[in-house]
Amino acid sequence: MPEAPTTGSSQERLQALADESRKEYERAQRELKEIDVLIRQSTREVDKHAQRSTQVDQQLRQMEANLESYPREEIKATYATAQEVQMRLFMMRNQVEQLQGKQENLTRYCQQARRVLEVAQQVLQETGDSQPKASGEASSKGSIIRIIEAQEEERQRLARQMHDGPAQALTNLILQAEVCARLLDSDPTQARAELSNLKNAVTITFQKTRDFIVALRPMMLDDLGLLTTLRRYVESFEKKTGVATALAATGQEQRYPPYYETTVFRVIQEALNNVERHANASHVRVGLDFQERQISATVEDDGGGFDVAAATSPGQRGATLGLMSMRERVEMLGGAFALESSVGRGARLKLTLPIEPQ
Repeated sequence: MPEAPTTGSSQERLQALADESRKEYERAQRELKEIDVLIRQSTREVDKHAQRSTQVDQQLRQMEANLESYPREEIKATYATAQEVQMRLFMMRNQVEQLQGKQENLTRYCQQARRVLEVAQQVLQETGDSQPKASGEASSKGSIIRIIEAQEEERQRLARQMHDGPAQALTNLILQAEVCARLLDSDPTQARAELSNLKNAVTITFQKTRDFIVALRPMMLDDLGLLTTLRRYVESFEKKTGVATALAATGQEQRYPPYYETTVFRVIQEALNNVERHANASHVRVGLDFQERQISATVEDDGGGFDVAAATSPGQRGATLGLMSMRERVEMLGGAFALESSVGRGARLKLTLPIEPQ
């Protein structure tokens, strides 16, 4: 009898978790519908600006063929109009791309939220009021809570990245565009120089945006598969960090259900992020082994290493939400996760996922 209140309390908390997951899923679904409307509206605007741009380009070509026939002020005004139309077209296209990227990522998030909700509901159904299941319920609930905490921390990290990266860069682009617009009449030479700077800034911003989207969800994972996606990610990681990183694959490359491929990619991605942030390594080896009913992956580095027990202790929140959420994500799919490291001896991570027939 003394344990009954604890069991009831655990079930109530798990029910609250399920309710919150359902609300989050419904909120994301509503946001998806709003984004869909915005994409359609923005696409129509892009089409309109593209048509206007074509018209202005034709007008410019006519002027350039007969410059002596047009007043200087008319030529100047037409060039200014062309630049304004091009800038508006660029910004609208960029807006559509951002919305499409957000739509893709939010769709993935909805799928993940739905899976969390399904797991929570399943645990509630299995436990009921049965006392012997209380321990299993607490364990399952704890896993779900840690996964949700990890998701929330990841969202906060991505929000900071968005603010410091693409969002700030886009703000700077708008300011530079305004400077160019003011200089077109007063100092055309300086305006051309500023437009050249703006073009370079746009290129850099596009790269930052692409990197940000890849961090959220590499769209090529669905199209090109795990090995090709990882190969490109490893190349990007090596270029960004300067850490020599090698990827080796054994077995016959094949496609697995998306949630298996996503899990393997995310674990390797998180492991490489840890290498970049903490390991101070000079070499990293990533391995993949493809089997018909199993996939395995390893990540090894020659960095400073760490105390695994200390890093995964409850007091180490960041490490717990990173390392332990990786472990739980693998184990929820029936896989095995092992992490070996000690101070001064680098680290080695290995995961193995059995592939269930579809």
